[in-house]
Amino acid sequence: MNAGEWKLVSIACALIDQPSILTAGERRLASKARPIEKSIVAECRERIAKGEDVLGDGFCRHRSPEKRREKGATYTPLPIVDAMVSWAKSVDPRPDRVIDPGIGSGRFMSAAAKAFPDASLIGVDIDPLALLMARANACILGYSRRLHLELADYREVDLPACPGNTLFIGNPPYVRHHEIGDRWKRWFEATARRFGFKASKLAGLHIHFFLRTREIANHGDYGAFITSAEWLDVNYGSALRGMLVDGLGGSAVHVIDPKAQPFADAFTTGAVTCFRVGDRPTHFNMRAVHKLEELAPLDKGHAIEWDQIAKSHKWSVFLREHKPTPNGFIELGELFRAHRGQVTGANAAWIAGDMARLIPRRFLRPTVTKGRELLAAGAELVSANGLRRVVDLPISLDELLPDELKDVRKYLAWAKTLGAEDSYVAQQRRAWWAIELRSPATMLVTYMARQPPAFVLNSAKARHLNIAHGLYPRQSINIPDLRAILSYLRSHTSTCGGRVYAGGLVKFEPKELERLRVPRLEDIHGYLAEEKGIAQAVAARRTASGRSHGDARVSQ
Repeated sequence: MNAGEWKLVSIACALIDQPSILTAGERRLASKARPIEKSIVAECRERIAKGEDVLGDGFCRHRSPEKRREKGATYTPLPIVDAMVSWAKSVDPRPDRVIDPGIGSGRFMSAAAKAFPDASLIGVDIDPLALLMARANACILGYSRRLHLELADYREVDLPACPGNTLFIGNPPYVRHHEIGDRWKRWFEATARRFGFKASKLAGLHIHFFLRTREIANHGDYGAFITSAEWLDVNYGSALRGMLVDGLGGSAVHVIDPKAQPFADAFTTGAVTCFRVGDRPTHFNMRAVHKLEELAPLDKGHAIEWDQIAKSHKWSVFLREHKPTPNGFIELGELFRAHRGQVTGANAAWIAGDMARLIPRRFLRPTVTKGRELLAAGAELVSANGLRRVVDLPISLDELLPDELKDVRKYLAWAKTLGAEDSYVAQQRRAWWAIELRSPATMLVTYMARQPPAFVLNSAKARHLNIAHGLYPRQSINIPDLRAILSYLRSHTSTCGGRVYAGGLVKFEPKELERLRVPRLEDIHGYLAEEKGIAQAVAARRTASGRSHGDARVSQ
């Protein structure tokens, strides 16, 4: 920990009035606490009593967002906390117990303690500093005697039985599957299967927390979690979608625009998910929220029939405003199929480096391997000279000449040392060494960036990896028409229609690209010419207006 974090430890310890009940992890930190000036402690106590999360705010300053993201520690703005607790109070004003599975500094717990003065309170976290901060806040706000803190992983914490209803509320940690160990992936798969849900090892930690809640919740329990919103559509979110439809008792999802900053240090789409175990309402509500002040109350939304939402593989479609296609326009998918690029499974082995001298040149394909290569190309990728090569060996190596086969076998032996044979992707291929790159796409499209997709005419006939999508014509389209479509897409495509992920990245899946609207082929040249004429007329009027103002100034 850095100096700022140690200062937080010292301040928290000075505010805690029950040091004897600290967990072992908290005690280890507390043993290294240093004396703090009384004026600093008094100021913190006063600000906490007024409702400020002084310690949590300090934690977010002193521990970098990158470091906090390793454990999924993203703190929730108070307007979201208040809206979620208010919803919980409207459902059941007297829960017997409140559980926050990733308590952090205790923002949710402090609001819940005030709203539910008779409830027992349980907070869980894997960070002892978080528990110290939560405990200090509880001491100042007067609910420490009914707060029990667990330094543990929520997925394995042993919670006591509860005679009444439990409220589950909080911000489950967002940790991507890459950082989740095999043990927990196996747990997720087995537990989901036990409840009849399809599980994916690609699911993030927040999905695990929903499943754990489903595992331990009883009929009559209820809850609200704030997470990122990508689970609405992605394949690995199917387990959560299934839980909400069956068993967890989903009642609503409120999707918060990233511009409203649902997470203070992550530009991403947020989703407040409300559920009532065993008491599913007659309809499921979904709502798009553009400003935090519009979030409360959480009883608004568009009512969707359960059979309709249960059949849908992607839930964000229920949030879209379905505007009729304008006259003269069609969906891009009527002209092109969109395909994502190929996954190598081991870029270090298959993106050609020094060892690629062993590979016959005909199996080294010029390939777009980075999104910035398309951004740098502009409207047209004219040459493949600056691109890297990808090793694209055939499934059967019998076509190689004896000397070639000898060198390729040396290359494959080297690739095995990098784990290329053992990757999940390699295990799914017909031959572990055969990437089978798609044929060159007519257009290449960046699909994840902090800007609209970049459409690039692929005159170089380069292949592409999964950092881009390829557009393949469904019919023969001549070059002038291709350039007209390209011109329209480059000037009219925005980030609308994509999904915003952590960090502000806007992602377009192939089907989302295919839903983009463009003028019909027979109209597109006239449409662009008309737009150009309008733009020139506007520019001419502005120029004339500027001259008249200048003449007026001269006459004065």
